[in-house]
Amino acid sequence: MYEIIYQDIEAKKEYEETIKTVIEECYKQEKLDKTKMLITLTLTTPQHIKEINKQYRNIDKTTDVLSFPMFEKDEIDKKISNNDFEHEDVLGDIVISIEKVKEQAQEYGHSFERELSYMIVHGFYHLMGYDHIEEDDKIIMREKEEVILNKLGITREV
Repeated sequence: MYEIIYQDIEAKKEYEETIKTVIEECYKQEKLDKTKMLITLTLTTPQHIKEINKQYRNIDKTTDVLSFPMFEKDEIDKKISNNDFEHEDVLGDIVISIEKVKEQAQEYGHSFERELSYMIVHGFYHLMGYDHIEEDDKIIMREKEEVILNKLGITREV
């Protein structure tokens, strides 16, 4: 279902517990829980995520989360509707800057767990083909993100 890679940061059980809980709910919500779809989550530093951002997106700055989907939205929708999950497929990769998660949790006045959970859900929905460039698409994506966080009882409270 998922693999966690620590790149230049210390492994923490707290991260792993949050990831497990959130990914399981995402899979359940999107009917992927009976599949062998794999996500790789890399937890890293601002410097490393900046390098990845520059290399793959030609943007020379740090960010909080990057997602690299393996399928277009219509492809993943078709797989779900046809229950086409007989073999293991890679859904994609999510890269999260843990330092940025800490900064944003403080900036937005909520818990580290809430911010990390949001980054995971946000990255997951990018892997599912959702985006937030157009306002209509952003509304759909945000609603899906909030459903997951609300089901888990992860609020913006500190």
